[in-house]
Amino acid sequence: MYLRKQYFNGLGKESTFLWGARQTGKSTLLKKLFPECLYFDLLLASEYNRFIGNPSLLKEIIEASNRSGPVIIDEIQRIPSLLNDIQWLIVNRNIQFILSGSSPRKILRSGGNLLGGRAVRNELYPLVSAEIPEFNLLRALNNGLLPRHYNSDNPSKLISSYIGSYLRDEIQAEARIRNVVSFSKFLETAAFSNGEMVNYSNIASECGVSSPTIREYYQILEDTMTGRFLNSYQKNPKRRVILAPKFYYFDVGIANFLLKRSRIEPGSEAFGKAFEHFIYHELYSHSHYSDLNYQISYWRTASQLEVDFILGDNQVAIEVKSSGMVNSRHLKGLKSFGEEYKVRKSIVVSMDPNPRKIDNILILPWKEFLEMLWAGAII
Repeated sequence: MYLRKQYFNGLGKESTFLWGARQTGKSTLLKKLFPECLYFDLLLASEYNRFIGNPSLLKEIIEASNRSGPVIIDEIQRIPSLLNDIQWLIVNRNIQFILSGSSPRKILRSGGNLLGGRAVRNELYPLVSAEIPEFNLLRALNNGLLPRHYNSDNPSKLISSYIGSYLRDEIQAEARIRNVVSFSKFLETAAFSNGEMVNYSNIASECGVSSPTIREYYQILEDTMTGRFLNSYQKNPKRRVILAPKFYYFDVGIANFLLKRSRIEPGSEAFGKAFEHFIYHELYSHSHYSDLNYQISYWRTASQLEVDFILGDNQVAIEVKSSGMVNSRHLKGLKSFGEEYKVRKSIVVSMDPNPRKIDNILILPWKEFLEMLWAGAII
């Protein structure tokens, strides 16, 4: 059992949606945090069948219940019509709800009710290093950080099943994608742009569809929380900067499988790319779990100077290097960014065994960087 960083800090008596991709651990988390609460799991056929034809049944059950704490409904997107009764219970009976699901896309598409601002939004992501006792970096980079996958000694079958049953079948069905072949091809092609700038025209040509279709496919991955864009940093640039966003799958293990990577070992090109992806996942999760919600972007000039991650309004600049001995050539991007913007901290996250400082740039071993991040000492 993992002690998750998402524990609804400051929720109080407010209702909330908890969104997250399949198998991130939403149900496990809710059952651990709220073991005595009234709980409905709409993934169960018996529960689904009870409510699909009679949504008002929910109101009748809750009004008869004397349990304290929030009412939890898992997989709420399966029956959007329940949300009308839920809104009535929030307004008229002051009932608190925690409504969990893989994404709000199906509810929005059906014209369903997202409670008009009466429920805050929370999200759950794959595991982060601070949640895992005796965290193993190589295991994380190879297996990914979905709990079942990270724990497996042979995760490839689990990941293959996940991609087949969820990414291809369920998301295709939910998004009503007619061209199944092109979407399957897109999932693999998008993996080749994982951590890279997105060129819609090139990907469209590769998949045999139009650029607008590819944009729609990316939007589906964003809506279902299985991928996200990293925008470029564009504040008052003195140099000409690249504007195209980068794209990352939500889990490094999923990207590995779609890229058909063999086992990732230190020193390889695949290790460097997976390591950068992993650090981005930690930063993104920390931004949301900490409630700081700082912006994360990247910076790249037309002359190829680059910084992997800019946190906030140029508060922290971070370069990720898989090298065990960072030297001055690794610092060009950070130095150039520091010449253009006032930066509070410039950091290289690396495989170096000890912290070092070159000029005003701090070089941190990855483990020490993550401990500082989750202790609130980075931003």
